[in-house]
Amino acid sequence: MKIGIVCYPTFGGSGVIATELGKALAMNGHKVHFITYNQPVRLDHFHENISYHEVTIPDYPLFEFVPYENALTSKMVDVAKYEKLDLFHVHYAIPHASAAYLAKQILASEGFHVPFMTTLHGTDITLVGKNPSYAPVVTFAINHSDIVTTVSESLKEETFLNFKITKHIDVVPNFIDLSRFNKQRKDHFKKQ
Repeated sequence: MKIGIVCYPTFGGSGVIATELGKALAMNGHKVHFITYNQPVRLDHFHENISYHEVTIPDYPLFEFVPYENALTSKMVDVAKYEKLDLFHVHYAIPHASAAYLAKQILASEGFHVPFMTTLHGTDITLVGKNPSYAPVVTFAINHSDIVTTVSESLKEETFLNFKITKHIDVVPNFIDLSRFNKQRKDHFKKQ
């Protein structure tokens, strides 16, 4: 598959999980396209199946606050058309899921069908999403995602509790790469 992964490029959980997932998908032969405003911090080396597409945020004096969501949407549309993406996998509800919805609509108007999957990670639901300024957008974006996942049963319950969600949510727990993080004898630490 050709998958566009949208995430925050930082050390936060959603960015780390999204990047590690993308790297694992690339190792399994999928073509992964990271779409974000900086290279993800966990994207420490490139693989032939990994591409990074930077979202350029124009500086325009009219805007006191830069409209990142619009720049992200436009970049998603461009990458989907040029790379012939099969799917967007967006991590974090704001602004990624709402940008994915808009990108999907723009692409559909041009004859492209690119579904999007939203993974909820935590503060996008428990903190940011609850803010009355964002709650309607979060609700809409979740309900219009083609697939919704979350990282825990409790986050799924909190999502249904705090938003008017009509969409099914699958729980896919965060993962640990046991080939990188395996239990080793560390007796020298115990002695210390």
